[in-house]
Amino acid sequence: MRPDSLVMAAPEGSLRKRKVGGAEHSPASQPSLARDPADSPARLHTGTFWLTRIVLLRALAFIYFVAFLVAFNQNKALIGDRGLLPCKLYLKNVQEYFQGSTGWAAWTYAPTIMWLLDWSDMNFNLDLIALLGLGISSFVLVTGCANMILMTALWALYMSLVNVGQICHSLGWESQLLETGFLGIFLSPLWTLSRLPKNTPTSQIVLWGFRWLIFRIMLGAGLIKVRGDKCWLDLTCMDFHYETQPVPNPIAYYLHRSPWWFHRFETLSNHFVELLVPFFLFLGRRMRILHGVLQILFQVILIISGNLSFLNWLTIVPSLACFDDAALGFLFPSGPQGLKKQVLEIQREDTQRVQPKPRDRGCLVRQVVNISLGILVAWLSVPVVINLLSSRQIMNTSFNPLRIVNTYGAFGSVTKERTEVILQGTVSPNASAPDAVWEDYEFKCKPGDPWRQPCLISPYHYRLDWLMWFAAFQTYEQNEWILHLAGKLLAGDSEALALLAVNPFEGRTPPRWIRGEHYRYKFSLPGGQHATQGKWWIRKRIGPYFPPLRLEDLKEYFKTREWPLPEPPSRHTR
Repeated sequence: MRPDSLVMAAPEGSLRKRKVGGAEHSPASQPSLARDPADSPARLHTGTFWLTRIVLLRALAFIYFVAFLVAFNQNKALIGDRGLLPCKLYLKNVQEYFQGSTGWAAWTYAPTIMWLLDWSDMNFNLDLIALLGLGISSFVLVTGCANMILMTALWALYMSLVNVGQICHSLGWESQLLETGFLGIFLSPLWTLSRLPKNTPTSQIVLWGFRWLIFRIMLGAGLIKVRGDKCWLDLTCMDFHYETQPVPNPIAYYLHRSPWWFHRFETLSNHFVELLVPFFLFLGRRMRILHGVLQILFQVILIISGNLSFLNWLTIVPSLACFDDAALGFLFPSGPQGLKKQVLEIQREDTQRVQPKPRDRGCLVRQVVNISLGILVAWLSVPVVINLLSSRQIMNTSFNPLRIVNTYGAFGSVTKERTEVILQGTVSPNASAPDAVWEDYEFKCKPGDPWRQPCLISPYHYRLDWLMWFAAFQTYEQNEWILHLAGKLLAGDSEALALLAVNPFEGRTPPRWIRGEHYRYKFSLPGGQHATQGKWWIRKRIGPYFPPLRLEDLKEYFKTREWPLPEPPSRHTR
C-alpha cells in the first residue's frame, strides 16, 4: 500500500513512473511541497518516512536499553551460576533431552549464543551480553544512527537472554520486544551509519510490518478480554483492576476509588481502543494518524496508572509507524543544519526529479530482502490469525523459536481480590514457640508492609516481584523456585538479598527458620481510619503458604533438583 499524498500539477510530457522510497510512484502521486514566496520549501509533506524511522529506532533503542539494564542488574541472581533458576542447568537439561547434542535441534529449541560460550562462568556471560546490549542501544538512542548489523546484534543478544531465562523471562513483552526488534533490523541500511541514509528510504513493507504488529497486539488484547472474563462484558473489571494488578502504583490507589460510572466508562473505552480503533489502520492516512494518537494516549494512561514494566512503552513503538514525516515534523527543530531541513531537501529533490534514479545492485538486493520479509511475516501470521479467530484463543504465545510473529493479550481474566505471599524469618530455635518473633522480608515493589507507599518504577521492572504475584495464585509446589529463594535467605545469600528491599536480619545472624504466609490485601480508604494512620493497605492473614523450614530441611530438595547448595552462615549455630 502507498501512503496518501497531496498532488501537484506535473509538467507536460513528464508522466513517467519513477522510484521513490522503494516503491513505484507517478509524478501525480509524489509528495507535494508548499512553497513560500521565495520558492523554498515551507513545511514537510506527506508520503515520506525519514523522520519516522529515526523516531522508531530511538524509541526501540530506549526499550532495549531498559531491558538490558534490568538484565544486568538482576539476571545473575535469577539465572546465574547460583541463581534461583540457573541457566546452565537449563541448557544441560536441553542437551540431555536431545541426547547430549548441541546440534540443530537444540539450537532451534533454545536459540541462544550461550551455546557458543564457556559455561564455567555464566555470570560473566550474562553480564557480557547485557553490557554489549547496553552499549549498542545507548549508541543508537543517543545518535539516532543504526544499521542492520547493530540492530541484528541487539535482537540476537536479547533473544539469547530470553531463551535461557525460563519463567523469569516468560512474560508477553519479551516476545513482543523480540518481534519489534526483528522488524527494526529492516528499518536500517546494511552498513551505513547515518540518520538519513539517502540511498535507503524507509520500506513500506517494514512500516506495514509494524502496523500489522500493533493491530494484532490491540485486537488480541481486546478479544481475549471479551472471551476470557465476563466482567469485561458486564463492564465491572475496572472495579478490581487497580487494586489487583501485579504491581500497583500510588495513582492506582486513588483511581481504585473512582465512581462506578467512571469505571464503566473506562471499560467501554478499553473495548473501543482495542476492538474498533485497530481497524483505523486500513482506512487511509488520516485515520492511521488518529489510530496512532489514540493508541499512544491509551498507553500513556496505562503507564500512569500501573507498573507494567516496559510493556506499554514498547507498545507505543509500532504505533509510531502510523505517522509520516509531515506528522512528526514538530518533534524536530527547524534550523538550517537540522534533520527537518535535510528531509525538506530530499523531498524537493524527489519532486523535481524527472528521470528515475538509476537502480544499483544494492537497491535490488534491498527490494528482494524487504519482499522476503513481507512473505515471511505473512506466512508466520497464518497460525496467529487462526488463533485470533478461535474461540479458544491463547495469548502471549510464540509459534516459532525465533519469536518473530506471536500472539498477544493482556488481562484475559481479572482477579477480584489481591493475595500476597509474605516471607518471614525468625531466629527462634523453636518455630512453633508462642514467643517466636517473625520478621517480614520486603520486596522492591510488591505490596508487603501496609505502611509502605506503592512504588512508581515503569518502565523498569523487578522480575522477582512479578513472580511473587503469580505465585500467590498458586501453591509453592507449583513454584519450586520460591523454596530455592527461602534456602538462600536462610543462608544470607548476598545475590538473593540484592533482589529484596529490606532484609530484617541485616547486620545480624541470618534466621534459623523461614516460612511463607498467605495474606489478603485491600487498599485502605483515602481519608479513612487506616489511611489516617498512614496505611496504604489493609491485610488479613489467610493461612500458611509453606511451613517453617530450616536450611538442613532443604538440602535433599536442592540436591534432587541439582541446585547449588547455599553455604550455611558461618556465624550461625544450629
